[in-house]
Amino acid sequence: MQTGSMSTPHHNKALTEALKNVPTQFREKILGSYIELKQRYRGAQYNAEWDGSGLSAGKFCESVLRLLQHQLKGGVFTAFGTHIKNFPDECRALINLPESAGLESLRVIMPRALAFLYTLRGKRGIGHVGGDIEANAIDAATIVRLCDWILCELIRIYHALSLEDAQAVVDALSQREVPEVWEVAGKKRVLKPDLDYKQKTLLLLYTNPDNGILAEDLFSWVEHSNFSVYKQRVLKDLHTSKVAEYDEENGIVYISPIGTKQVETTLLDKP
Repeated sequence: MQTGSMSTPHHNKALTEALKNVPTQFREKILGSYIELKQRYRGAQYNAEWDGSGLSAGKFCESVLRLLQHQLKGGVFTAFGTHIKNFPDECRALINLPESAGLESLRVIMPRALAFLYTLRGKRGIGHVGGDIEANAIDAATIVRLCDWILCELIRIYHALSLEDAQAVVDALSQREVPEVWEVAGKKRVLKPDLDYKQKTLLLLYTNPDNGILAEDLFSWVEHSNFSVYKQRVLKDLHTSKVAEYDEENGIVYISPIGTKQVETTLLDKP
């Protein structure tokens, strides 16, 4: 065990600010592995290489566990670079600490979530050769969602935010920065006038791959003149071609893995 400090490269500014009360050595490790996890998961949605998500999740779990040890055990934690021999046992050790050690969320709930998460990525063929069952999309999605919750809970605790506000901070990370799209006064504009309405819509959807965008917002942002025509000739056509999912009941549109690949291989490269 050790106490000490170390520095790693700067990561997402909003998340860094939200976790500013977490000691730097833990914050940078946690955010680095989390951002890597989200990037790998997005890529795996169209190349089906799910193992990368599991590898990043393992690093995320180990970094969060060290933070919890530090917070609940008077600054003592497993040194970075030192192998954690039995991860579930280390989680149980935190769960068995007296109530006076710290908040129940840090002491009981989060260690239980970490133990499940670490077991899932280790026993389902994610991050290890010879897992019981081959990694798949459902496992990876579960892993990512659990990591989202853990990060939200850390933000809630260390930044005194509501869980909803913490989620908003995390959701912001899922938005891609695309030079071709300009965000101004709460609106988004595609800065490539040569694109047609379908291409503009797809490019806008690409900026927010995890949460989708309201059909009304897309209609406004591409500056189409008729909402009914836009829904019929643009959104439904994108849905039919499987590059997007148009949820007519809720009025939300999501980009598909095929649509993501199409944007990255054509629209972003167009002169």
